[in-house]
Amino acid sequence: MAEVSAAPRWLEARRERAAKADVDLPTFKGSPGWEFTDISGIDLDAFHAAASGGDAEPLFPDLTGRRPEPSGSLEAPLVMALDEAAERFPDLVERHFGTVVSADDPFVARNERDWRGGTFVYVPRGQRLDEPAIVTAALPPAAALNQRTLIVLEEGAEAEVWEQWLSDGDGVFNAVTELVVGRNARLRYVCGQALSEKTWLFGTQRAVVEADGSLEWVALGFGSARGKVRMETNLAGEGSEAKVTGAYAGHARQHLDFDTTQEHAAAHTTSDLAFRGVLTGRASAVWRGMIRVDPGAQQTDAFQESRNLLLSKRAHADAIPGLEIEANDVRCTHAAAVAQIDDEQVYYLMARGIPRETATRLIIEGFLEELVERFEEGPVRDTLSDALSRRLEAVLS
Repeated sequence: MAEVSAAPRWLEARRERAAKADVDLPTFKGSPGWEFTDISGIDLDAFHAAASGGDAEPLFPDLTGRRPEPSGSLEAPLVMALDEAAERFPDLVERHFGTVVSADDPFVARNERDWRGGTFVYVPRGQRLDEPAIVTAALPPAAALNQRTLIVLEEGAEAEVWEQWLSDGDGVFNAVTELVVGRNARLRYVCGQALSEKTWLFGTQRAVVEADGSLEWVALGFGSARGKVRMETNLAGEGSEAKVTGAYAGHARQHLDFDTTQEHAAAHTTSDLAFRGVLTGRASAVWRGMIRVDPGAQQTDAFQESRNLLLSKRAHADAIPGLEIEANDVRCTHAAAVAQIDDEQVYYLMARGIPRETATRLIIEGFLEELVERFEEGPVRDTLSDALSRRLEAVLS
């Protein structure tokens, strides 16, 4: 995608500040949250910054999206390149850009300095995106792609956005996602990565949900070699809610790292998070989850769980739930488990004439299907089920 030459001054100023920022990368076991993922082997400056492009196989091949042409007004929903939106609607973009994530973070600073193109989804007050928007960010080989996504739903708005991160070679994929869910708005956001297993992945994703707003967030982690994805949901308004579902499947020597936060900043808020992973070969994964309840956030109802199924003796997973509670009238629970396939379940199926390989596959599919059942029957559930089945086929082959 060609660069937009007429970037507004405020955006250029942000790029200049980010370029001058002296922010060190986190160190393995020396920086909080980086106890399990070593990134000392990467030289980020060795990869040239590039725009999205390439022919990687899509993760959601059957989806079609809506990308209406900019109308010149903000009276209708918009799905367009972020740099184009900054040029055409500078006041709107400036009002929200960079308000959800901090540029003091080293990966956000690099993204802010080098992103081009990007994605902007905007739904005005009381309106609805009539069909799901499909967004694709593809990393060219031997490059660094800084994907920037900004989704803004005004009061009472509704939208469904599917974003896929793709690559077919080595490189660095550094994504920053900001989700702004206004009062009484409804957003479903599905983000899946099917990056090459030679690609480094760094993701900084954060959502702010205002009063009575609702966020349904799905994360699929299938590719990449190593890196870390941080997902934070801030329930900022009373009565807001978030449902977060994550699935990952790794093999060979892949290392997947998810760091999630459910922050309850207002009273009468609800969050429900469930992650499940399947690992084989010498793959490893870590999920660290934190439920944070701020002072005054009474009547919080929060749940989180992480369950991992290991298909080989060399696969490894760490599941680390956490609670920080500063209110006295809350309900917060968590669960975590790491296990191998239950031999008794396999034998039970084999005793009924099912071959061992098929029995094992059925158990794995059932393990992941419990995640799919968090969604009502329909296109979303079918698409997620298909994506999981394709990835499982690749992992087990």
